[in-house]
Amino acid sequence: MSTNKTVAYQCPCCGAGLGFDPEKQKFACEFCLSEFDEAELTNAGAAEAAEKQRADGEAFCEQMNLFTCPNCGAEVVADDNTAADFCYYCHNPVVHAGRLSGQMQPHKVIPFRVTREEAEEIFLNWCKKKWFLPKDFKSKAHAAQIRGVYYPFWVTDADAQGSTDFKATRIRTWRAGDYKYTNTKVYKLERAGDIHFEDIVTCALSDADKKMLEGVLPYPSEELTDFSMPYLSGFFAKKRDIERDALSEEVRDRMHTYTANLLRTTVKEAYSTITPETVNVSIKQSHWEYALLPIWILTYTHKDGKVYTFAINASTGKVYGELPVSQSKLAVLMAAIAVPATALLSLIGGALF
Repeated sequence: MSTNKTVAYQCPCCGAGLGFDPEKQKFACEFCLSEFDEAELTNAGAAEAAEKQRADGEAFCEQMNLFTCPNCGAEVVADDNTAADFCYYCHNPVVHAGRLSGQMQPHKVIPFRVTREEAEEIFLNWCKKKWFLPKDFKSKAHAAQIRGVYYPFWVTDADAQGSTDFKATRIRTWRAGDYKYTNTKVYKLERAGDIHFEDIVTCALSDADKKMLEGVLPYPSEELTDFSMPYLSGFFAKKRDIERDALSEEVRDRMHTYTANLLRTTVKEAYSTITPETVNVSIKQSHWEYALLPIWILTYTHKDGKVYTFAINASTGKVYGELPVSQSKLAVLMAAIAVPATALLSLIGGALF
């Protein structure tokens, strides 16, 4: 007796599931809107690609360990060569929670280019002109606690058709005798064109420090390379918890904003005001890849319990930093200001009386 074998078809562009469209007689991807005929997508090729993706994902998960901080709950993944000594967020010891599970293998990675020594030097130089930092914050011992972490992102490319309607005005004013006149002419402007979106980067972590990530962006697209396990050796990596389907609306909104800004640049500055009224974006096809991007990160827990973050884009060297304030140094400054101010007021008071 023969048995039926189920084969899963995946889109070569974005990896989403494919379905057959009877009307078009083509295999269609509902996610990125790509279409393939039988010649472009053979049964054997699609099945082999799906099997390879599954096998690679399982191999990746088998080599990775999941670490969980019992204090703040942060989860990181690292290979067997990475020492999980303490949490880079709250500095508590982290515990090994077993092997990573699920299809979590990245497609792309940007390797670390800024070395640990360079990262420590960048931090210490950044602290030099910050007078009111706590002494232990800007110490070499604190700098040595910096950790290299790969953060998870979805990277999207897309081809789209965009159109925008603008309301524009030309305003002219003049005086005649005692009267001031204003003439306003209103215009409707239309712009449209084909647009290619390249490397729209969206965080794939729900509890990420958005302010910090925005502070170290952007990353150079040309540095993206195919993922390979050795890139993770000696570093941590945050585990993604947002799938691309959940980000499609956010990415589409960003495409709308980019489209409006791009088409706005095609309008000559011959108008008094230009206001976009409608923006339409029709995505022809899109391609999504899961990528790990490198950050050197250092945190500091102040006496009041607030956690301050210092981060370096480990590809470009761009810095983001939050500054704690030493209350004792601030008090010394206020006292130094208050003493001469009090003496000056006493002199003034003596002169008056």
